[in-house]
Amino acid sequence: MTTKTIKAHILGYPRVGAKRELKFALESFWRKETTSEHLQKTAAELRKTHWKKQQEADLAFITSNDFSLYDHVLDHTVLFGAQPKRFAKLPFGEKTISPENAYFSLARGNLEQPAMEMTKWLDTNYHYIVPELNEDTQFSINAHDFLSQLDEAQKQSKNVKPVLLGPVSFLYLSKARGVNKLDLLDSLAEQYAFLLQELHAKKIEWLQMDEPIFALDLEDAWLKAFERAYAYFRTQRPKLLLTTYFANVSRYQGFITQLPIDGIHIDCVRAPEQLGPWVNAIPSYWVLSAGVIDGRNIWRTDLDKTLALLEPWVQRLGERLWIAPSCSLLHTPVTLAHEVNLDAEIKSWLAFADEKLNELRIIACALNNGADSVANELAISRAAIATRQQSLRVHNVDVKERIKDLINVNENRANKFELRQINQRARLNLPLLPTTTIGSFPQTPDIRASRAAFKKGEISQAKYDADMEAHIAYAISQQEEIDLDVLVHGEAERNDMVEFFGEQLAGYVFTQNGWVQSYGSRCVKPPIIYGDVHRANPMTVDTARFAQSLSKRPVKGMLTGPITMLQWSFVRDDQTRETTALQLALAIRDEVDDLQKAGIAIIQIDEPALREGLPLQKSAWAHYLAWAVRAFKLSASVAKDDTQIHTHMCYAEFNDILPAIAAMDADVITIETSRSAMELLDGFGEFSYPNEIGPGVYDIHSPRVPSIEAMEKLVKRAFEVIPAERLWINPDCGLKTRGWDETKLALQNMVSVAKKLRAQLA
Repeated sequence: MTTKTIKAHILGYPRVGAKRELKFALESFWRKETTSEHLQKTAAELRKTHWKKQQEADLAFITSNDFSLYDHVLDHTVLFGAQPKRFAKLPFGEKTISPENAYFSLARGNLEQPAMEMTKWLDTNYHYIVPELNEDTQFSINAHDFLSQLDEAQKQSKNVKPVLLGPVSFLYLSKARGVNKLDLLDSLAEQYAFLLQELHAKKIEWLQMDEPIFALDLEDAWLKAFERAYAYFRTQRPKLLLTTYFANVSRYQGFITQLPIDGIHIDCVRAPEQLGPWVNAIPSYWVLSAGVIDGRNIWRTDLDKTLALLEPWVQRLGERLWIAPSCSLLHTPVTLAHEVNLDAEIKSWLAFADEKLNELRIIACALNNGADSVANELAISRAAIATRQQSLRVHNVDVKERIKDLINVNENRANKFELRQINQRARLNLPLLPTTTIGSFPQTPDIRASRAAFKKGEISQAKYDADMEAHIAYAISQQEEIDLDVLVHGEAERNDMVEFFGEQLAGYVFTQNGWVQSYGSRCVKPPIIYGDVHRANPMTVDTARFAQSLSKRPVKGMLTGPITMLQWSFVRDDQTRETTALQLALAIRDEVDDLQKAGIAIIQIDEPALREGLPLQKSAWAHYLAWAVRAFKLSASVAKDDTQIHTHMCYAEFNDILPAIAAMDADVITIETSRSAMELLDGFGEFSYPNEIGPGVYDIHSPRVPSIEAMEKLVKRAFEVIPAERLWINPDCGLKTRGWDETKLALQNMVSVAKKLRAQLA
């Protein structure tokens, strides 16, 4: 058989390392325990390992410049000289600053400046640092780090495909003040053109140009921006592979095919129906990269189904057909190799990044050399797919019956907010501008040591429980000393806000090393929903009852909401996400009922991922919001009038879904607003959000301790939008990642602001 030349490649590889080597190197550097040289050495070793894996999988290229020490969008801010000028001054007290510290100060803030804003990357749980543009922005090339990484890659392989975030997406995903973003397009495109010329001089054949905003609803001005920007790239450049993902982009077909590019990547997992139309539309010299392996989830690919999707087009396109994951593998864990304790049957159903590289190899071999060349691999895949489909572990009759019976369940609170508010104020007797925190307190080395010892079997359950109760008691005592009005138990016993609950729910399974980067050094280990979800026993009641026994002030019961449980897990793909969300909602509903029966007066059901789950195209919003709001209301509607339901949302743009947020009917919502100087709150005011609201008054992701004056300024800004009698005062988010010293100082300042303003208002 004649060998064909269909190429396999990836769009990006996880950065953190199989054992989170990057995380530990970053945090050691930030603590000043190691040097920048050690950090850079760790990063270089990781890149080399990633490239070697791609070579071993027989990929046509190794993909470079997908690696970042913190965030790839922040890298582009630095690459094109767009650092905010407010960071021009050195941090107070430092006579010298390394390039690494200057870079990290943008993301984490310094003693003089708060960090740049952070928000979700499209509909993922990855957070990017938002470029901050204004009339003073002057783009200029600062390509040393970019070209150094490329040089490393070229030493390892002659076939290197670097990655760039495209200029139009970079501008679109930025935030501009005092200037129209599109007015900056030409000057930015010029700098991109200079970089492309440099890559051309380095003999780079192909460049991957990511333009993810094609997944969105784009106005004509932004579509025309592509014409303007790409006109700068007509000569002296590598071939350009325009990369799209997370949506069907066929509606922009007529426009994209007119751009001076050499190929397109499309997501054939989210939208397999677009493959045929794109084959028929592309110019005869273009390549078509088909994203046929799910880069967002961890289920083994159905190789037979994938080959059936591709085979009709193999003869048509020949070597112009490439195959790849649907998007960067940044969103998946690194490898199953270290999952020695994972249930063997369920493990056979999974594929992490390394396993996806092997799936790519198998598909390429089957297409190029015939299915017989990989007959054994196809048989193993076929057996695993069949086992999962037929497994009795996946389905629970009682859960399915309870979902059917929802037509008989009242999914609304018994009375309107105004009546509930009267009952809650009578029960809680809180002051004006009540102060609270979002939920977690510092996860200290002692807490982590106890958890690790317990997992290793070195201490008993009783000893572990006693350790956690001691940390809870300390958190309660510190909050009373600070004089907060509504307390939390601090979540010492919780490894993660999703994993903690998933461990206690049927239908979940967990990994040891399935880490995924959320932002910077922050990694999460999403649990895996493989079957029908239900709660066997109360999950938080004993802890909540213990914490409340330590104080006469109300202590919030803390739960993670059904949509966040859904979004921050790897979700089964054999039923609708709506069905899984309703199963989760019923489990949380049972917990809410048990908490209030235990005397807990305030219950917070966190939903930071509600906006994240919003479809990228507005035509699908109504359907998603209907079932997402329904899931939240189902979880909360069992609460009595005098039980106050809180929810929390953070690091996303919520103004475009305010009617849905209001429909959730939480008594109090807390949101992240400090990085945007309360800008996000404006929408709540314009919408006349009816219930109580706690806009965050300081950024918990920065080591800075905010001053009383800074927080007072933000609260007074909030007064312009929300009446004081409906305002709460709280940080942006949980305090898990902070230290106790800075936490206490920041909260003391926050309480001082509340007391000062109460006196003024009185």
